[in-house]
Amino acid sequence: MKPLFTLFLVSVLLFSNKVNAQIHHVFVEKYYISDSLDATDTTNVTASMGTYPTPFLPIGSITYRVYVQLDSGYKVRKIYGTACHPLKVASTANFFNCVDRSAFFGYGVKKQYFSSTPMLPLDSWFTIGKCAVGSGINPPSYVGVYKPDDTDGSLIGGSHSSGFITNNDTAAHIPVDTADGMMISTEHFSNWVDNGFNNSGLPASGLDTTVFGDSLVGSKFYSTYAYLQENQGVAGEAASGHKVLVGQFTTTGELTFELNLEVWDSTGGTNNGHLLNFVASKGLCDTVGADTTVLGMLKYPMDAPVCGCGDPNFLEYNANAPCFNDSLCHNRIVFGCMDTLACNYDSHANYHIQYLCCYPGKCNDRNINLVCPGIISNSGFTLYPNPVSNVLNIDITIDGAQETKYSIYDAYGTEIRNNDFGTQSGTISRQIDVSDFQMGLYLIRVFHGATSESKTFMKN
Repeated sequence: MKPLFTLFLVSVLLFSNKVNAQIHHVFVEKYYISDSLDATDTTNVTASMGTYPTPFLPIGSITYRVYVQLDSGYKVRKIYGTACHPLKVASTANFFNCVDRSAFFGYGVKKQYFSSTPMLPLDSWFTIGKCAVGSGINPPSYVGVYKPDDTDGSLIGGSHSSGFITNNDTAAHIPVDTADGMMISTEHFSNWVDNGFNNSGLPASGLDTTVFGDSLVGSKFYSTYAYLQENQGVAGEAASGHKVLVGQFTTTGELTFELNLEVWDSTGGTNNGHLLNFVASKGLCDTVGADTTVLGMLKYPMDAPVCGCGDPNFLEYNANAPCFNDSLCHNRIVFGCMDTLACNYDSHANYHIQYLCCYPGKCNDRNINLVCPGIISNSGFTLYPNPVSNVLNIDITIDGAQETKYSIYDAYGTEIRNNDFGTQSGTISRQIDVSDFQMGLYLIRVFHGATSESKTFMKN
């Protein structure tokens, strides 16, 4: 079995036309686990709470943070749901929300209320990067960072919140009163747009109408039209490896979600300025758009991976498989002309290459030497070593003085290398540098005069 990393590089760099490496990883962090002391906080327990449970924050509530790690130069611009790809977040128990939280989304939570509203840092919300805002003129913005990446201490826990949020449950790893996962941002957040999260414009406007608001209690968020967007996009702090916080959810139940993201390419490369869509699953429609990539890591917990053949030399090779199992590789690729109307039809081939076919008219059982003289030659060539790692040697024997050249084609029939030797005679030897070729099968075709000959070689 080949190393997984090597096969992954092959699938991404050579065989996959759809670029899906912009999102590197999705982290689901256990940010904090509440204890009996946290459950005594009744700061926001009021008559208006209706069916909210008592105590306000149940013992054992887990606050999860979800981060998306991007490649450098890419930015998360939008979290969204559509008819084909709903936005889903659910739990087997209700989500916790702070009544006096002062904002619909994480990016609007005011740090100044952390001391008077101790449980506010554990609120449930969506965001893109930003998780709090300071006070005063031109207040600083705070971005959510993975706790192991937090280097500036903590604003919450202990004396910062009247002794609350101090539980050091080892399942949450670093205590939040040591690293709170918030740092002053070096990014600029300019323009937020949202839809489907509040009843703005209705007679009783200004309320978050989802289970992440303080007006409803529930365990499931599901929307085919809601979205949160930061128009300039958020790249994430370089020091944290470009991880972008997209949500925080507190519950005593088992968390599940399916997220869909719009990512903006600001690299300056081929896709510069393009918006790329990533969805958690195929969803409710039969197909996904050309600009959309299904990325299973946006679903939590992820479905058990369906492995595929990881050897590109076999017909069963699946470049997009999340894992590889070479026992699924059964039919080694044999290049050839599979058109039965061609005079050089190859019954042993299983991978058709059209340019190998010769058509002088119907063959009618005539001598192939007569009807396809171009495929028979007194000249020839040899290749070595085969398989090859870095340098391929080619010895060509030419009958008389003839124009001689070669072309190399990949598994898709695309010409990737060629060289014209000019008029040659006798035997010539050349070296071809193939060190930059990806692992797999290739075909080299040597032309001398009006004739040609083809052979395959393997790059390892």
